[in-house]
Amino acid sequence: MRKGLLVIVALIAIVFYASVFVVVEGERGIVLQFGKVKREQGTELPTLYGPGLHFKVPMIDQVRKLDARLQTLDDQADRFITSEKKDLIIDSYVKWRIDNFASYYLATGGGNRLQAENLLRRRINNSLRSEIGNLTIREIVSGKRGEVMEAALRNQLESSADLGIKVVDVRIKQINLPTEISTSIYQRMRAERAAVAREHRSQGREQAEIIKAKADRDVTVMIADAQRNSRTLRGEGDASAATIYADAYSADPDFFSFIRSLEAYRKSFEQGGDLMVLKPEGDFFRFLKDPSGKAQ
Repeated sequence: MRKGLLVIVALIAIVFYASVFVVVEGERGIVLQFGKVKREQGTELPTLYGPGLHFKVPMIDQVRKLDARLQTLDDQADRFITSEKKDLIIDSYVKWRIDNFASYYLATGGGNRLQAENLLRRRINNSLRSEIGNLTIREIVSGKRGEVMEAALRNQLESSADLGIKVVDVRIKQINLPTEISTSIYQRMRAERAAVAREHRSQGREQAEIIKAKADRDVTVMIADAQRNSRTLRGEGDASAATIYADAYSADPDFFSFIRSLEAYRKSFEQGGDLMVLKPEGDFFRFLKDPSGKAQ
């Protein structure tokens, strides 16, 4: 009796376990009956189960749990062609979430997220190619990036409805030129900057020569003016000295002769090694013989 009771309890536990399922926060559950999505009575809307404990019919109902949170599709940068037939490398991302769980489940092969992102990626790229193909590089870079993203978002709101997906946002993160084009532009810019640098250096050398010539001319003029002024001052000094000498000589000729003789002696004997051949009776030594200078 006890054994039969245990069997009954075990069967009840197994049935209860098979009849219960839990949906965690951030997920939604849909139930499949014989491979078809269970829908609300009288509508085409799927029966959704939010977070919590729910019951199902064992062996008949199958539960599929889908992520209801906001998703981010952030793939590698791709190459796009502008209206000028020039390539751009554009890195973008997409924010999306499941809007219709039944459509999403059916369109993605049982709620396969990778398949959903592949389908969404192709549609986003096609939309961006269509928008970027109508614009030039200048327009895309200078200010129409926002218009491109808004147009892509509008297009995806319509085209992704059959996937059961709602695109919340489309953003362009970065716009770059391909490596070969970037290198070419860099080389051209470098050549242009080098040409400008050469022109500036040439102009600098020209200005340097002009400044140097002007400086040389100014120096020559200044030296000539200084020499002229020095000759003028020297002449005036010589004239003043001659006047002073003449006045001194007129005031006392004997004293003047004495002073001049002393100056001559000093200049003659200041080296100490000079040899002079003169007659002792000459006029040069008269003040050495007689301080008055009168001795003959």
